Amino acid sequence: MNYVADFHIHSKYSRATSKNMNLEKLNEWAKIKGIQVLGTGDFTHPQWFKELQKKLEPAEEGLYKLKFEIQPRTRHGSGLPSTLRGAGQNSKQETHFVITSEISCVYKKNDKARRLHLLIIAPGLETAKKINKRLEGKYNLESDGRPILGIDAKELAKIILDISPEAMVIPAHAWTPWYAIFGSMSGFNSLEECFEELTPKIFAIETGLSSDPLMNWQLSKLDNITLISNSDAHSPENLGREANVFNLTKLNYKNIYQAIRTRKGFEYTIEFFPEEGKYHFDGHRSCGIVFTPEESLKHKNICPVCKKELVLGVLHRVNDLADRAYGFKPVKAVPYKYIVPLKEIVAEALNKTKISKIVDLEYFSLIKNGGSEFHILLDLEEDKLKKITSPEIARGILNARREKVTRSSGYDGVYGRISVLNGSDKAKKISQEKLF
Repeated sequence: MNYVADFHIHSKYSRATSKNMNLEKLNEWAKIKGIQVLGTGDFTHPQWFKELQKKLEPAEEGLYKLKFEIQPRTRHGSGLPSTLRGAGQNSKQETHFVITSEISCVYKKNDKARRLHLLIIAPGLETAKKINKRLEGKYNLESDGRPILGIDAKELAKIILDISPEAMVIPAHAWTPWYAIFGSMSGFNSLEECFEELTPKIFAIETGLSSDPLMNWQLSKLDNITLISNSDAHSPENLGREANVFNLTKLNYKNIYQAIRTRKGFEYTIEFFPEEGKYHFDGHRSCGIVFTPEESLKHKNICPVCKKELVLGVLHRVNDLADRAYGFKPVKAVPYKYIVPLKEIVAEALNKTKISKIVDLEYFSLIKNGGSEFHILLDLEEDKLKKITSPEIARGILNARREKVTRSSGYDGVYGRISVLNGSDKAKKISQEKLF
């Protein structure tokens, strides 16, 4: 059976997150999105960890579910409040929580300042408790849901894996400029440079919103590394912006761990079009400069307006480290599928903003009549899709499936834009092939 998993999210205790990032809302929105396995995020934060202990109970081995008495009830028994009642085929499915957190490592190595984020996936609350106990004596875990620790990433990985060899340490959004293992501003050129003798125990990286598997496949040194994708959500509506799909005979932590480590049972990843990510191209937001890597090189990576160094994006950094052409596919590569979030498609079709009431109403009408968001975006048959929404929205969903989109790349913290309509089905596709 296929299970959709989103491991990397944040709680209400992280900076710049919605107050709705609580377990009750996460449980509801996971069902709306069609996510069966959801990371808790932020297990290192003392207050959030107390909530996890209080509100979760064991489900399958290594996974948890929200206690029945905590789930909002309706007389219809859907488990969802009335505004979301009938939220599609997944509304009765259990949301399984896996214990996760992101930690920011800020330190100096080889005479260079390093800043990188690590996603930690623990095999249970007891393991997370031991990790917290080990860290809290030396570091401030209360300051943020994603704590900033002055510790070498290798040393942090050693602490976690010594506590539990079944835990997973995964470099988060591996290519983003400021806080990533391969980031242009403070990253490394290889996993070995960062983790040294522990590198064999680092068997996965998170590609991040601004890169996709095709880009990562250009590096032969990542052929034995599993590529995973997650939302890094700061609000419930952003769950599942990217995700992972596993085909498992039994859902539990051990089988998820093995699927990530061996790729057996790892069906595909669900991907943003990488141009929509906010660090895909190079540029300077304050100067309004956005460049392709080739344009940056012509300017010697210097902003022509302020004469300061450009923020070099993910595509530029991949080009720097790549040793093979764009389009190469490794033998054991996990497949992928692109999506455009459903609300973005509805908003474009209606020529409204994502936060407008009419978009909200149409979105929940689609969920109620078509199933979860992932089911609508990826699997719902074309004839059924056309029966439950307008021709423009249906065409936008189908265009996204067929990659018939127009792409405008993000840069220096500015999200890009993906157009699924652009006036006709013959919208020009600005493909990355032209950049290599």
